[in-house]
Amino acid sequence: KSNGNLLELAINAVRVRATVGEVSDALRDVFGEHQAQTMAVQHVYLQQYGERELITKAQKAIQAFAEAEGRQPRILIAKLGQDGHDRGAKVIASGFSDLGFDVDIGALFQTPAEAVKQAIENDVHVIGISSQAAAHKTLVPEIARLLKEQDAEDIKIVVGGIIPEQDYDFLLSRGASAIFGPGTPIPEAAIRTIDVLQGKL
Repeated sequence: KSNGNLLELAINAVRVRATVGEVSDALRDVFGEHQAQTMAVQHVYLQQYGERELITKAQKAIQAFAEAEGRQPRILIAKLGQDGHDRGAKVIASGFSDLGFDVDIGALFQTPAEAVKQAIENDVHVIGISSQAAAHKTLVPEIARLLKEQDAEDIKIVVGGIIPEQDYDFLLSRGASAIFGPGTPIPEAAIRTIDVLQGKL
């Protein structure tokens, strides 16, 4: 332990060949590890969203799916890799929940294997990958590969977040069924997700 500046101590450790993992382990041993809360706020999104017509359309699509399927559509919102920006994922989780989806939220920094395990165990219809940090080109194909390996290809993959348009074709050819870029209204994303589950996209 030291009372010095932690950043300075970390830089000094790296200069003498400590790895980022070793520095992180030392900090974790002293301070413990942050456990992010992975819950969606409910009954707030619909109160604040203005476009009633789009909301009604989304709710009707979700209700029709639930009646045909015998249960609500279920989505796992996954934050994979080292991207710690989860505000967008939580907004999506809250919005989808208010619209009528059953929503599971994966842990922050989840691996593709952990996400696929959770998706299968929770019997979700779709994995929604939230990407803000440019790892989507490795994470989406890995999720698709693991679903295939587990004979769970009926679980669809949708991706949302900061994704350059030039990456869309790549993702769609490697397992994604739909992509929701910045500014996509949540009810529209919900409708398109239902379309994916019904084989319309």
